[in-house]
Amino acid sequence: MRFILLVGLIATTLAIAPVLFDWEKVFRVKPQDEKQANIIKDLAKTKELDFWYPDATHHVTANMMVDFRVSENNSQSIQSALEQNQTHYEILIHDLQKEIEKQFDVKEDIPGRHSYAKYNNWDKIVVWTEKMMNKHPEMVSHVKIGTTVEDNPLYVLQVGKQDERKKSIFMNCGIHAREWISSAFCQWFVYQATKSYGKNKIMTKLLDQMNFYVLPVFSVDGYIWSWTQNRMWRKNRSKNPNSRCIGTDLNRNFNASWNSLPNTNNPCSDTYRGTAPESERETKAVTDFIRSHLNSIKAYITFHSYSQMLLFPYGYTSELTPNHEDLAKVAKIGPDTLATHYETRYIYDPMASIMYPTTGSSLDWAYDLGIKHTFAFELRDKGKFGFLLPESQIKSTCKETMLTVKFIAKYILKHAS
Repeated sequence: MRFILLVGLIATTLAIAPVLFDWEKVFRVKPQDEKQANIIKDLAKTKELDFWYPDATHHVTANMMVDFRVSENNSQSIQSALEQNQTHYEILIHDLQKEIEKQFDVKEDIPGRHSYAKYNNWDKIVVWTEKMMNKHPEMVSHVKIGTTVEDNPLYVLQVGKQDERKKSIFMNCGIHAREWISSAFCQWFVYQATKSYGKNKIMTKLLDQMNFYVLPVFSVDGYIWSWTQNRMWRKNRSKNPNSRCIGTDLNRNFNASWNSLPNTNNPCSDTYRGTAPESERETKAVTDFIRSHLNSIKAYITFHSYSQMLLFPYGYTSELTPNHEDLAKVAKIGPDTLATHYETRYIYDPMASIMYPTTGSSLDWAYDLGIKHTFAFELRDKGKFGFLLPESQIKSTCKETMLTVKFIAKYILKHAS
């Protein structure tokens, strides 16, 4: 069965054949020195490599784990080049198309209905949003904060007893379209929070005394495209001036050292930063909303995949934040809490030190705006499946992540001023 899911496509989209990934491979390489790191960079100049980790060629350095996708036509020549230079590699995925199809390994209870055990397309998420508001009118409301270039709505769900004066946490998922487990978690959070109200003491207290602003899908157009046309799509779907290449990386589009890395100025790159900070409708809608609620928002949490990390600022500099010890304290306990369910191990540290320098990120922007507790989750796994985490791991991933989010929320409720 091919990965062709129709989700209310417009006529122009119907004419485009979905991208197939037969026999495409995902390599994992760990260059031992700068010479081997440069071999990977040189390969990227002549071959089309889709970097999964890190997210761009210029981040590749010695002793870094590097995951990238290659076409069937290029895989043999890349293997030969790596072997000739005695660069160790392994193949994580041998046939990407098969892994895409195997991702759907949970049967639907009722065909066509939203499920927390499955990945849900955008149409199902829209229906789910209305259902949650109708089912819990005293607990869930939504705000349309903007629209995308393809005229899809951007909804923020407010979860909690309706009082905008209370402390609040802003959470977003799906800023990168292909990271489906991210959006699955935001849906799970809203479901579990409302379901456990009045039953679970901790969640009841949190919802009585806090609000959670939840954006289930940040890059809506990109998310739809990843379902209907290209499962590996990362960016949004905006047109770029003087370029045939589509899309901006929304997590490079925030005004946080936005233009300090020249490598993000190529519209054809997956990490293209856009024409200016907040040039994208999605970014502008989110930043406007957060600015208008800045008095109440005490924490910002963004969810990504993959690599099992809990990150905090900064990403654009190796300098530590003024409240580094406080952030590190939360980030240290968070993974310990998460591991209690399934012994899933996360690592933690500032983004720039544990991953690679990142400019224009929402994490750093929110911190610099004045929200002094900002965190980014990189959810499961560590590369076996990468962006194609099977549905059979959705519930366990969400359950363990929920523990850490509740811990962070309790900490904010008690300590944030």
